[in-house]
Amino acid sequence: MQILTTPQQLAAQCRTWHKAGDDIALVPTMGYYHAGHEDLMAHARSLGKRLVVSLFVNPTQFGPDEDLAAYPRDSERDAAIAASHGADVLFMPEPGSMYEPDHATWVEVPDLAKGLCGQSRPVHFRGVCTVVLKLFMLSAADVAVFGQKDWQQQAIIRRMVRDLNLPVRIETRPTVREGDGLALSSRNVYLTPEERAQAPEIRQALLHAQSLVEEGETSASLLREAVLRRWAERLPVGRLDYLSIVHPESMVPLDKVDGPALMACAVRMGKARLIDNIVLR
Repeated sequence: MQILTTPQQLAAQCRTWHKAGDDIALVPTMGYYHAGHEDLMAHARSLGKRLVVSLFVNPTQFGPDEDLAAYPRDSERDAAIAASHGADVLFMPEPGSMYEPDHATWVEVPDLAKGLCGQSRPVHFRGVCTVVLKLFMLSAADVAVFGQKDWQQQAIIRRMVRDLNLPVRIETRPTVREGDGLALSSRNVYLTPEERAQAPEIRQALLHAQSLVEEGETSASLLREAVLRRWAERLPVGRLDYLSIVHPESMVPLDKVDGPALMACAVRMGKARLIDNIVLR
């Protein structure tokens, strides 16, 4: 496995592979790998002859009061994990090589980014779209793999790809979870023992909403109230960021669950902000 650190190195290597007829799969990450990242890599490894994994804690998707400096990092361990999953390249650039001091060009999908995570993180998806487009262009990826835990993110990236006619296929993988249902996240290391004990209730409440839909409930407001009541009883250390029911592609809020519907949430627990979602069927 090669470790490349500049955009020029990555672009040159990927051009060489394409000239040889090799297709390229990309897994964009911010590192501190867990089993969810490993699933993305394993799937991507099956999709292309060459696998590029990027490891870049992208500063432009963090707000001024967010955890950029404290975000967990372990590049040596991450490199070993990427190599074990067959990565041909681990791309680990410094921020200065990705953003010039007078960087002024941004990519946005504002209609899809204004709700859910975009409510409390207004610059987040602008940073995500911009860096992901950079990675698509540098790697000339034929396919890129993302996780369903970040549902709004992958929906926004799909729209960006469609609107800009980018020649890359987007694939998503199911959320990987702990045995008690907690979605894996690099930020789970922030949780105290008390917070970790209550955190699985995020998922359990979403499953409760699904059971109500199966019993015939269609009112989005009543489903939301049921989840909030359960969290008030069983997740007292949690602070609600948002809980919404939206169309899974357009992110438009729904009043009734009578077709495709996504219940998505973010809950703050101490230093951690945990997101999860469920497709209500």
